[in-house]
Amino acid sequence: MFEARVGLPRWLFVPAGLGAAFVLLPLVAMVTRVRWGDFVVLVTSETARDALLLSLRTATTSTTLCIVLGVPMAVVLARTHFPGQAVMRSLVLLPLVIPPVVSGLALLYTFGRKGLLGGTLDMLGIQVAFSTVAVVLAQTFVALPFLVISLEGALRTAGQRYETVAATLGASPAMVFRRVTLPLVRPGLVSGAVLAFARSLGEFGATITFAGSMQGTTATLPIQIYLERVTDPDAAVALSLVLVVVAVAVIGVAGQRRSVI
Repeated sequence: MFEARVGLPRWLFVPAGLGAAFVLLPLVAMVTRVRWGDFVVLVTSETARDALLLSLRTATTSTTLCIVLGVPMAVVLARTHFPGQAVMRSLVLLPLVIPPVVSGLALLYTFGRKGLLGGTLDMLGIQVAFSTVAVVLAQTFVALPFLVISLEGALRTAGQRYETVAATLGASPAMVFRRVTLPLVRPGLVSGAVLAFARSLGEFGATITFAGSMQGTTATLPIQIYLERVTDPDAAVALSLVLVVVAVAVIGVAGQRRSVI
């Protein structure tokens, strides 16, 4: 029995139920295709372990980069006004709407051996493309907008009254940012970080275009699933289920922490 806290039209439950079924039925269908007798063997193979560990490491690193770069970006966009700000916001959020393959090509033409910066880096002995670093950069590129848009929305919703009071009492801008702004938008930051991690964990198009699919180096779990889809469909389904379980666990833990905050 559903219980609504406020009065809702009853017809809303029909499309809501259809939407839930649309999301859940494909997952149920995938579970029915898993060969449970061979599940442990399929998900503990060397290639599967390498792909999962690589995905977790790179997604964690990418999320950290998103926080380091995205928090200042969101604060600047939410708390300042400057010419071209709307254009800047659109460009920052551009990876949300362009195909991941296009993002991978853009990164390749920037950091590849013949790219805008890649040629200089190559002369210095630094090769970015088709390396684990490329995986992290690809994941960060596509995940960063999720953190920025989540945190910017939280900042605008929170307003500036507490920051203004702190500044009036003599707090420096750095102290206001550290002691007032960040604690005030912590739930938004947690939500954005979770979205960034989930997006990094599931990233495929930009990664395979910019980093390739070398086992243990660039073959993340989504890429390994794609490769197994042709050669071993049962392994692909089993690994897909692992990816879903990991994503659900991350979102669930983050949701509990956010409710506590």
